[in-house]
Amino acid sequence: MVVDLDAFDTNAGDLAKRASGTPVRVATKSLRVPALVRRALEADGFSGAMAYSLREALWLHEQGICDDIVLGYPTVDAGALERLVSSPSAAAAITLMVDAAEHLDVVDSVRSSKAVSIRVAIDVDAGLRVGGQHIGPKRSPLHDVPDIVGLARTVADRRGFTLVGVMTYEGQVAGVPDDVPGQKARSLLVRRLKSASVEQLKVRRREIADALGPVAPLEFWNAGGSGSIETSSSDPVVTEVTAGSGLLVPGLFDHYQSFEPRPAAFYGLPVLRKPTPAMVTVAGGGYVASGPHGADRQPQPWAPPALHLTGLEGAGEVQTPLTGPAAASLGIGDLVWFRHAKSGELFEHTNDVHLLAGDRFVETVPSYRGAGLAFG
Repeated sequence: MVVDLDAFDTNAGDLAKRASGTPVRVATKSLRVPALVRRALEADGFSGAMAYSLREALWLHEQGICDDIVLGYPTVDAGALERLVSSPSAAAAITLMVDAAEHLDVVDSVRSSKAVSIRVAIDVDAGLRVGGQHIGPKRSPLHDVPDIVGLARTVADRRGFTLVGVMTYEGQVAGVPDDVPGQKARSLLVRRLKSASVEQLKVRRREIADALGPVAPLEFWNAGGSGSIETSSSDPVVTEVTAGSGLLVPGLFDHYQSFEPRPAAFYGLPVLRKPTPAMVTVAGGGYVASGPHGADRQPQPWAPPALHLTGLEGAGEVQTPLTGPAAASLGIGDLVWFRHAKSGELFEHTNDVHLLAGDRFVETVPSYRGAGLAFG
């Protein structure tokens, strides 16, 4: 598995430029390689990490990789919470995400003292509501201002907690391709829904911010993702945006109007056999991405060009047949290069990641898995 550092760095610069001065928080879920997390944090315009697991956040803090970590999701991991509440330095560096008072109850259930205050951010639903429908990720139950303020007051009034931030992740804008070849009508509809969502969110964020003002002073308001950097950062309420997939640009991020894709992560599989002169079979590589099942979740044969998965077998765990004009020229032992549909998920399948700069490999670094880590 290979990461092209030149493309990675160019993508980082592009994300920072698109953010127009708004700090970009690194989404570690989309990297899962400590060296790449460090590299992103050192890039101009980037500040802080968004972790997907409390155990991951604790590890990043303990390793000195980051001292400003926001969880992207609530946690009920009692063992990890015990470590957090018993460490003043970790509690000062890590912000928990909540969308219900029960999340606070879990924290209180693992501590005997409230001497260490736990930093908390509220996850607010940022989906588009139109015609009685909700369009967007099914995340937080908090949409209406009174419910949001109610939880904010609960946090602010509860001993042992400090309300420091809000997150409004507009996944229906950040994570949906809107310029897909052969899907002109659908892409147009997606762009219209994105535009409506952006306008609705600007009004909602302002209303929520005004209502939260008397409750507690907020340190940050997080929003966005790689596909919505421009619109999220243009909202005056938003103080930071998050990006991760835009650094590696997996297959699902190829078709956006907002940015030029520069793929940076690849994996190579050797040809094991040739069932016919016009077909090859490579070893394993069936790394299908999470989410709704469909062709867009399959890995993409990338190089040599003009190779295709077969409809009968697709990408398999132990073998992947490929057809196309390039198959005839491949021999046993030749490498075929693929791209994963998603970003960080790729590196759950390897211990080592080879870093390419220019035309040579400069370093081999461990993934989380290679460091003996598995975060759920």
